[in-house]
Amino acid sequence: MDAAQETLGMMAEETLDPRDWADVQALSHRIVDDAVAHLRDVRERPVWQEMPGEVRAFFTAPLPRSPSPLADVYAEVARNVMPYPMGNIHPRFWSWYMGSSNLAGALGDFLAAIQGSNLGGGNHAAGLMDSQVVNWCKQMLGFPASAGGTLVSGGSMANIIGLTVARNAKAGIDVREHGVAAIEKPLRFYGSDQIHSCHRKAMEALGLGNRALRRIPTDAGLRIDIAALRAAIAEDRAAGFKPACVIGTAGTVNTGAIDDLQALAKLAHEEDLWFHVDGCIGALIAIAPDNAHRVAGIEWADSVALDPHKWLHAPFEVGCALVRDAVAHRKTFAVTPEFLESTPRGLASGEWLHDYGLQTTRGFRALKVWMALKEHGSDKFGRLIDQNIAQAGYFAGLIEAEPELELAASPTINIVCFRYQPGLAGEALKALNTEIMLRLQEEGIAALSDTTVHGQHWLRVAITNHRTRREDLDLLVHETMRLGREIAAQGAASS
Repeated sequence: MDAAQETLGMMAEETLDPRDWADVQALSHRIVDDAVAHLRDVRERPVWQEMPGEVRAFFTAPLPRSPSPLADVYAEVARNVMPYPMGNIHPRFWSWYMGSSNLAGALGDFLAAIQGSNLGGGNHAAGLMDSQVVNWCKQMLGFPASAGGTLVSGGSMANIIGLTVARNAKAGIDVREHGVAAIEKPLRFYGSDQIHSCHRKAMEALGLGNRALRRIPTDAGLRIDIAALRAAIAEDRAAGFKPACVIGTAGTVNTGAIDDLQALAKLAHEEDLWFHVDGCIGALIAIAPDNAHRVAGIEWADSVALDPHKWLHAPFEVGCALVRDAVAHRKTFAVTPEFLESTPRGLASGEWLHDYGLQTTRGFRALKVWMALKEHGSDKFGRLIDQNIAQAGYFAGLIEAEPELELAASPTINIVCFRYQPGLAGEALKALNTEIMLRLQEEGIAALSDTTVHGQHWLRVAITNHRTRREDLDLLVHETMRLGREIAAQGAASS
């Protein structure tokens, strides 16, 4: 034994496991009790509240170099983190299109962290469950069992997965070997002028550039204009470009508009284009009995992006990319380094899930989705989607009944754009409604966002919360009217 080994032998070896498991168990029970109360009483708390200065200062503390008791650590979290959430699990959070979590999913996230598996692949239960959840997503959207798919961080990454396969499939060369510079004719991708910003990022990340994504005008319902799309494809071919992919949107961010997916699928087939659907908002309407017809044709797509952390209410984060051609999917991403070669038996005999995306290290995202689907069943999630869409129709009716409120358009699904209108126009109207939005947030009443529709400013309500009730929407109308009148009166008094 050399001197270094002898010194190590005399030192107490360390671990991150607790010395007293009983103390940790007691604290863990308390944390679970607090967590259940946090969800149980969410309606009684403000949707959002500004952090006081002392809380903000807490997050500037330097790196801790010495230990603290776990109970003290949790006390700091309970005091400085838990009371100041973004608010998206609250029933009156309607700012952006987000899911609202659920208890089974939260427990799944906890158990996934305890189990600690890396989902890059291998022969273990978490890997099989990952594949099972992907297969369940295929079933919900009507995709064939033979299709490929992978769980990812969210919708942006799910779209990048689908569009990367599209690029490689339509490039006409081996892009992985030779790069995009070797593509003979510049590729063109097409989407509506309402397309999500993540598609621009995808074009940039894929080396094609923003100009490779041609935005097609929309009709009065803000759906992609099929005739304009067909004309753009012909124009690009004549100019020496190679039309490669059309991106259909199943639920735009601004208004929830859904492109005619059946018409797009037909056009893509006729023009030999890849048909990708950004279904991060609305793909799962496919399981909603009253509204599934709105996304008819999604099952014909070559690839689809969807978000279980939206209308399946999984805790953040989990997205899913489905690709009809599983061979093309794997061919786009698979790399087999010498340290990850498969074996006929043992741990390395399972499928390498990293062959279907960009991450080698992958978290165990599937368990939170699996547990919630097992507890509630997909039928209930479908009914909850219908419920949110019906609530949007109810809210639109409330707006139309109030002379001082104005509706941008009848909602397609669950997104409603409206504003308080006391007879103003232009920047004055925008400033008034922006102030209403900010005061609703600051008073903890509701969280709304705003957007631009047909060149005009509107408040935007995205109802995607399983806790929302119609009485919450009644309250929103009442408080919007109250604040609108107060702000208008203050403006008149100061002028």
